[in-house]
Amino acid sequence: MMDTTTSKLQELGFGQYEAQAYVALLQTEPCSGYELARLSGVPRASLYGVLEKLEQRGAVLRLETAEGARYAAVPPEQVIQRLQARLQSHLDEARRSLCQLQAAGESEPVWNARGYPALLEHAQSLIDQAREQLLLAVSPEEAPALVESLDRALARNVAITTLCLAGCPHECGACRGRVYRYTAAPQDGARSLLVVPDGAEVLAGEIRGNEQAQAVRTRQRLLVDLAGRHIRDGIALAAILLDLDGRLESLLKPETRDVLAGLGSCGDQAGWLEEMQHLLQRSPRSPAQG
Repeated sequence: MMDTTTSKLQELGFGQYEAQAYVALLQTEPCSGYELARLSGVPRASLYGVLEKLEQRGAVLRLETAEGARYAAVPPEQVIQRLQARLQSHLDEARRSLCQLQAAGESEPVWNARGYPALLEHAQSLIDQAREQLLLAVSPEEAPALVESLDRALARNVAITTLCLAGCPHECGACRGRVYRYTAAPQDGARSLLVVPDGAEVLAGEIRGNEQAQAVRTRQRLLVDLAGRHIRDGIALAAILLDLDGRLESLLKPETRDVLAGLGSCGDQAGWLEEMQHLLQRSPRSPAQG
C-alpha cells in the first residue's frame, strides 16, 4: 500500500524521497528529522532538503518546540487541492501559450466521421467539453444515448437549449435543459443531429435508419455560427409561425408572399411558407420545458 501511494505521489510531481517522507509523516505524530529519517528510509543527509521542498509544496508543517523542530503532515485533502490548483494553472498557461503560437488565420480542419457509434461518440465528446452553454438539435432516437453527458453538463451549470426535431407531443425523458418541441426533421426519412458547445465547435450529423450515419466536426467559425443560428432561428421561426397560425396570410404583403413563394425547396412547387406550415402541423403548441 505504501509503495503504491508513493508511486502515485511521484506521478503528481513529488520526488521519491519527498513521497516517502510525506507518507511516513501521515502515519505518525509530529516527529523530529532524526525520527522521520528512520521511519521513511530517507537518508539523513538528504532529509532536510526534502523537508524544505515539502514545506514549499504546502505538504509539511514545521513546528518549533523546546526540544527542537518537529514536522507534521498537512492533511491530504489540502495537499490535493493545492496540487489541483497548481496543475490547473499550468494547464491554463499552456493553453494560452499554444493558442498564441497557432498561426493567425490558419484554417480549421473539417473532420469527417462515418458510422452511428462514431457519431454518438463525437456528440458525447462535444457535450462533455461544454462549459457555459450548449445548443442541441436532436431526435428521440439519439437523445437517450446523450443523457449521461447532458446530465454531467447540467451538473457543471451549462445552459442547455434543446430543439426536439420530432416535435414529440410529450417529453420522452431524454431531453435536457430548455426543451423546444417543433417538428423540424427532413421529410425524406433522414434524421439530423447538431451539437454546438460554447459557440466554439460544431458536430453536424445525418442518420438514415440505425446503421448509416455520417457527420462533420469542425471549429471553423463560419460553420459553427451557421449551425448555432440554424438552431436558434429554427426555434424562433417555429414559435412565431405557430403563434400567428391562420392570421399570417392576412398580415403578409403581396410582395412578401411572392418572396416566400420563391424560396421553396428545389423541385418543390410549394413555397417556403407552405413547407414550414406543413412541417409544423404536428408540433405541440407549448413553451419550453426545462
